[in-house]
Amino acid sequence: MPVRSMTGFARFEGLADGAGFVWELRSVNGKGLELRLRLPQGFERIEADARRILSSALSRGNLQISLSLDRPENALPAFSINQTFLNEILRLSDELVRAGHATSPSADGLLALRGVIEVTDEAHQPEWFEARGPSVLEGLKAAVAALVAAREQEGEALRTLLVARLNEMEALVGQALEDPSRAPEALAARLRQQVMDLLGADALLDTARLHQEAAVMATKIDIREEIDRLTTHIAAARGLLADGGAIGRKLDFLSQEFNRESNTICSKSHAASLTAIGLQLKVVIDQFREQVQNIE
Repeated sequence: MPVRSMTGFARFEGLADGAGFVWELRSVNGKGLELRLRLPQGFERIEADARRILSSALSRGNLQISLSLDRPENALPAFSINQTFLNEILRLSDELVRAGHATSPSADGLLALRGVIEVTDEAHQPEWFEARGPSVLEGLKAAVAALVAAREQEGEALRTLLVARLNEMEALVGQALEDPSRAPEALAARLRQQVMDLLGADALLDTARLHQEAAVMATKIDIREEIDRLTTHIAAARGLLADGGAIGRKLDFLSQEFNRESNTICSKSHAASLTAIGLQLKVVIDQFREQVQNIE
């Protein structure tokens, strides 16, 4: 399966029984799947179906979904007079005229008052929706397919970047494993130098005891366990990227494990060379985790 990014954009223009419509879908990163739909008046009834279409194709991401309609050229809005409201206005104006507070209102003045003339848009009528709703939902399916394709295209680019970061991690783990400072002889030499610095160059050193202490130190600061776990986690991450699908959360968990092991390597390090490797490993892991946040 392909790897999917959580960011993408798709637009679909369609025609439903003479009326044009446009779906626009925008997707960004998110911990889960969050859908925000903006639908024209009268189309709220398709929201449940629209959410099912979206959630069946996507598992993560914050999505902004909008639907806009174009009125057919031959469709004109219908006008009507709110007679109840107009009668009340006429009654009040008649009282003011009789009291000498106003002159008789003109017809154009009355019609200009908000609420006197009502506009009835046929697109808001159930009949209009019933004829076009199914086509609009089919258009949403096409828009979702386009969004999925866009997210997969970006996801494949992210896969390449993540594999490159895993290669760097693997190389650094190999360097840590082969670092000369991990050798017992190097530890013994370092311990000898520390004792001489404390007691003086002419101090008598018990060679057997020195090697014994070096062996104890080597056991305490050995990073073989951390290296083995890092190697296992790297292999697991490679497997996830090869399989594809919704792997973002699993990769994020592995990123945390990478970071934990690299922290331990740095804390156990007793040599500048090994510390440098551990710090570079942390840099690469941070780069890996940053890119993982974009994966579905």
